[in-house]
Amino acid sequence: MSVSVSGFYIALTAIMAVFFTYRVVRLRRGLKIGLGSGGSEDLRLANRVHANLIENAPIALLLLLVTELNGLAPVYLHAAGTLWLVARILHAIGLTQGRGGYHFGRFWGVLLSWLVILALAVVNLFYFILA
Repeated sequence: MSVSVSGFYIALTAIMAVFFTYRVVRLRRGLKIGLGSGGSEDLRLANRVHANLIENAPIALLLLLVTELNGLAPVYLHAAGTLWLVARILHAIGLTQGRGGYHFGRFWGVLLSWLVILALAVVNLFYFILA
């Protein structure tokens, strides 16, 4: 069985992770800070954008992969994958522009990320019950 849909969103998330890592490295080099944030708010925020993606991506993408293996229609997989990517972009923009405080993008990015994770978890539970 092909897992090309989830593979597509895993690949795009990986590219996003590399981009977020690059942002951190660029700031570290420019500020000459090896560990921590050295008091730089920009570096602290870039670290959190990257870390939050790394904290949430494994479970979301694993659920997407298992849902595809369980046979969910590609249209729903694409909906979940697209919503996941939009959520992560919103979160990154919101956390950065909101300087760690409330921001529309951060709020909706987190909410949509949780929605994708919960929806995929519920779908997989239904597949288990129906098996």
